[in-house]
Amino acid sequence: MIRVTDTIQLSEDEIEERFTRAPGPGGQNVNKVETAVQLRFNAAQSPALSEAVFRRLKVLAGRRMTIDGVIVISAHRFRNRERNRADALERLLALIREAAQPPKARRATRPSLASKQRRLQSKQKRGDVKKNRGRVRDFD
Repeated sequence: MIRVTDTIQLSEDEIEERFTRAPGPGGQNVNKVETAVQLRFNAAQSPALSEAVFRRLKVLAGRRMTIDGVIVISAHRFRNRERNRADALERLLALIREAAQPPKARRATRPSLASKQRRLQSKQKRGDVKKNRGRVRDFD
């Protein structure tokens, strides 16, 4: 079990990893060793995620989530397979942790009298600046 938060724990069999050859520089090693990791997590079918967490995760994941609700994370930052695996897993867990935090409820507030007066005074001042603009005349 992979512990994400106090209430969310993922099973190892929910996460699928595929290894590919990493793009970019690396010499001859890059052509023969599969160090890049493509991590796939089916968030839509996961019993660990509630509906609310899944909806927030869908928004946060953006293009990384497929139409079927599968999150795909590619990691090829490091030259080592194990470090790329750990990087991809940590990025997935960070995404789920962020989605697990419910959004803070906004309390409606009203502007104070002083802030209204400051706003109106700045509008008046700006209007005066514009009103006093005029043509430059030649007084020869």
